[in-house]
Amino acid sequence: MERNQGYAKSDVNTYLTKVYGFMTIALIITSLVAYAVSTSNTLMYAIYGNRFNIIILFVCQIALVIAISRLGTRISTLASTSAFILYSIINGLTISYIFIVYASTTIFSAFFVTAGTFAAMSLYGYVTKKDLTTIGRLGFMALIGIILASLVNGFLIKSSGFDIVISIVSVIVFIGLIAYDTQKLKQLYYQGYGTTNIALIGALTLYLDFINLFLNILRLFGGSSRD
Repeated sequence: MERNQGYAKSDVNTYLTKVYGFMTIALIITSLVAYAVSTSNTLMYAIYGNRFNIIILFVCQIALVIAISRLGTRISTLASTSAFILYSIINGLTISYIFIVYASTTIFSAFFVTAGTFAAMSLYGYVTKKDLTTIGRLGFMALIGIILASLVNGFLIKSSGFDIVISIVSVIVFIGLIAYDTQKLKQLYYQGYGTTNIALIGALTLYLDFINLFLNILRLFGGSSRD
């Protein structure tokens, strides 16, 4: 379908290009911050030397995600952009440990696999005529289960084998969510929600999909290299 409610396909392509652009900038910021922090023992100790600091960072991340997602259409573009950049920086702080825990070759391998998978599934979500709403709903419910399972494993079971299972399930879930979220963004544009703020919200959604897919693939690659 070349047009939908008066919008040309080229228009939605321009909109999605903006979404991917915002997402890419956020990923670059996160990567640079994470690497820079990992090279400083002082910063690493400041972040990971006190569990309370990690909790504060996670709370800030959750607050920013809620603010961007819920208030993104009611605040200025500058405010939304600033919040997104701040989130990208904080996320870089919280995942800086990967440069200490994993070898650089493992990180790069996981990144390229993630990038390829993301591109393929986002393209599928864009071109498919199939309604992916059910996949989105199942993915959301699965995410709740993954969070609960991770908490149980982290505090009670503490099983590396169960951690691998959680990572495998997480990879499957986020693969589905990438396709669903891309289709949803396309539909939102056709419904008249093609503003820059909506593009920022969409970029945050895809950014989260990418980061979570990457971290779980990295865990699987890292687990394999240690075995």
